[in-house]
Amino acid sequence: MEQLTFEKIKALIGERKPTANKGDNGRALIIAGSELMSGAALMCAAAALRAGVGTLKAVVPNGARLAFYSVPECMCIAFGGGKWNELDEGFIAPYIAEASAICVGPGMGKDSGVENTVRLALAAKKPIVIDADGLNALSRIENIANMLHDKAVLTPHIGEMARLTGLSTAYIKENQAEGAAKYAKQWGCTVLLKSYRSVIACHDGRIALNTNGNSGLAKGGSGDVLSGITLAMLSQGLDTFGAACAGAYTLGASAEEAMALLKERMLMARDVTDAVEKRKRDDNGRPGVRGRRGYRKRQNSRRGPEPFVQRCGSARRYRHDRYARHS
Repeated sequence: MEQLTFEKIKALIGERKPTANKGDNGRALIIAGSELMSGAALMCAAAALRAGVGTLKAVVPNGARLAFYSVPECMCIAFGGGKWNELDEGFIAPYIAEASAICVGPGMGKDSGVENTVRLALAAKKPIVIDADGLNALSRIENIANMLHDKAVLTPHIGEMARLTGLSTAYIKENQAEGAAKYAKQWGCTVLLKSYRSVIACHDGRIALNTNGNSGLAKGGSGDVLSGITLAMLSQGLDTFGAACAGAYTLGASAEEAMALLKERMLMARDVTDAVEKRKRDDNGRPGVRGRRGYRKRQNSRRGPEPFVQRCGSARRYRHDRYARHS
């Protein structure tokens, strides 16, 4: 079994071409979120953008729409109210058709519409990451091998893998590598089985072990970030096994290693506006103030209304105006 290293992942991702444009780096689609779990879709989107996807769209219930105001680089397409059973097939079909890679599942909840949405996404036969509630929906569908294909990446943790297979969590823990390899081949896809040591198994027999990371990742949101990174790698042309390996390793990497791996891929459009604002503060001393005149005006405004003598400019003028009013 291959063990993932920094050098291997760096070689796998490669360097971004200086002449690259957004069209060269994929058109990703996230199908995720719900009124109560908009954060899952948001973190998935942010991770995909940080990992270098060219353009990103997110189809979410209307109840999750407001969260996406904080990620303006992602085009948010909202529908209906707060439930996935309100989604019309004709509404989402064009977005699936134009996407180069799809992620479905994070934060979708458990309403009846989730299963049908997962079916629609899989039917396109495009590179796809299925996570979280997308996996839970799969576990309620019989003969999932008939739906899955060689462009699919499943990212279950131990509990989700147990639900998908009908096996106990204890058995999955004890036989993590064997279980991932067996079901990747049986389902004809790539399985990224998450644990404190993650196993990535491909239907063609390739298998890898990722041992980096720490217990700090054992919290809500880590899986959503992993899905977003993996989605971005699929969008940029990696195959399912390579994308899953890159996603698992980058998630677990230290901040320095992640920066060294992704380099300019981490830049978001918002970073540029933040940098402009920072430069403005550095040049002027205070945010939103231009030069000394603006600074004095701001200081005066903090003291409340100016005395009449200040507005007139001198005590002499004050006396003149006072005399004029009473004469």
